[in-house]
Amino acid sequence: KTQPTVVSVLDFVESLENKQRQSDAFALLDIFAKVTQQDAVLWGSSIIGYGTYSYKTADKKTHQFMRTGFSPRKQNMALYIMVGFNEFEEKMRQLGKFKTGKSCLYINKLSDIDVQILQELIQLSLDEMGRRYPD
Repeated sequence: KTQPTVVSVLDFVESLENKQRQSDAFALLDIFAKVTQQDAVLWGSSIIGYGTYSYKTADKKTHQFMRTGFSPRKQNMALYIMVGFNEFEEKMRQLGKFKTGKSCLYINKLSDIDVQILQELIQLSLDEMGRRYPD
C-alpha cells in the first residue's frame, strides 16, 4: 500500500519539527546514500527508501517495495532492514542501544548506536536482498 512519491525528501526532512530527529535524518540520508549508492525516494508520507524489489503475495499479485530505508517518527527512528536480524546476531551485539521488530530497527537517536556497524548491517541486508530478489 505504501508507494513511492515524487515529494522532495529534503523538503520532508526539513519539515520535521523535532530538531534532533531532523539532524539524525540528515545524517542517515548521507549514510544510506553512501552504502546503497541510490537516490532517496519518499514512500508514502514519511518513509525514505532506497532501491526497490518485487515480490509476490499468496494471491499471486506482484508488489514493489524499497530494499532499505528509514522513517523519522515522532517516538523514534525506524530503520528498515528488510531481511530481519536473525542472520546478524554478532553485529547486533555490537550496535548499541536499540529495539527491533520483524524488519525494523528502532533507535531513539543516532548517537545511541555505532554508525559503522549500522553501515555494515545495511550492506549485509542489501547483499541478502540481492540474493533473494535479484534485479
